[in-house]
Amino acid sequence: MQEQVDLPEPPRGRGRPAAGREVSGRLPWMLVLPAVVGLVFLVLPLAGLLIRAPWATLLRRLAEPQVLEALRLSLVCATVATAVCLLLGVPLAWLLARVSFPGRRLVRALVTVPLVLPPVVGGVALLLVLGRRGLAGQWLEATFGITLPFTTAGVIVAEAFVAMPFLVISVEGALRAADQRFEEAAATLGASRWTVFRRVTLPLVMPGVVAGAVLC
Repeated sequence: MQEQVDLPEPPRGRGRPAAGREVSGRLPWMLVLPAVVGLVFLVLPLAGLLIRAPWATLLRRLAEPQVLEALRLSLVCATVATAVCLLLGVPLAWLLARVSFPGRRLVRALVTVPLVLPPVVGGVALLLVLGRRGLAGQWLEATFGITLPFTTAGVIVAEAFVAMPFLVISVEGALRAADQRFEEAAATLGASRWTVFRRVTLPLVMPGVVAGAVLC
């Protein structure tokens, strides 16, 4: 029979990894102070807005016909623009995440351009393309009689132009983080590409799709 040997227990407080002691140590004030200042910088304007809002007459003002019409128009435009972003942005994100093609980095950079454009520059760019004398606006008006400037459709196009990069970035990140073995397993079982995308890929990246839609 083998003799059982009792190993000595390690001293208490010394079995914790060094990384744990570093995390539980003193706060790095060189990072905490700028973080607090940044938080105050972001929250203070919102607090001022809430404090100075006319809460006593808010319901009466929201019930005015002009305000109700503006709220309805904003809700319709935002909803339709989000649907357009989902319809076009999800396939674009899948293309950037799963397909290797020449110029993919350039395409990804072009997708993020609306994020850095000032609103005035973005509006002028859309007007030069879709205006009555724009590159595509002339053809739309001459062929189909469609005029976009100063219309609800024009607002939807402008909102989708600004919001789609948020969706593409969110969905592309979710696609890159998703485990492709599930898609490969479905493909080996005979599922078509559309079935794999609809039944496997979309459920895997749905949190990213929802997050992108909320940003839109």
